[in-house]
Amino acid sequence: MTNDDSTRYAADTVAAQWRLFLDGAEGMVDPAMARAAHAQPRLRELFPGVSHGTMFFSRCTGLPAVHVGGQVSPTGDGRFRVRGPLGGATLGVADTPEEAFELIAANLPEGCGPAIIGTADDL
Repeated sequence: MTNDDSTRYAADTVAAQWRLFLDGAEGMVDPAMARAAHAQPRLRELFPGVSHGTMFFSRCTGLPAVHVGGQVSPTGDGRFRVRGPLGGATLGVADTPEEAFELIAANLPEGCGPAIIGTADDL
């Protein structure tokens, strides 16, 4: 596979994962959260993941993942807790999902995207 083919395949894989979450992902994540995350161009390049309603992002499509930027969880009162990658320190609490994912995008390291096919070992 050429580098261009690999890049296209990675972009298609990332886009398919985003479609899953944007379409509701069988209740895995609130589609409003997915839409707010997807609206951030830098996040849209990364491989999205969800666990227990918490959304996070990886530099690669496989496991082990390379979590970047942070993660967003609903707090239960209509707000959103924003934590660092892998549940690190709290970065803030946002009133809207848009604000939460803006904070995640702002905390991405320089040059961290787009996601690649593979695992942490491939980066």
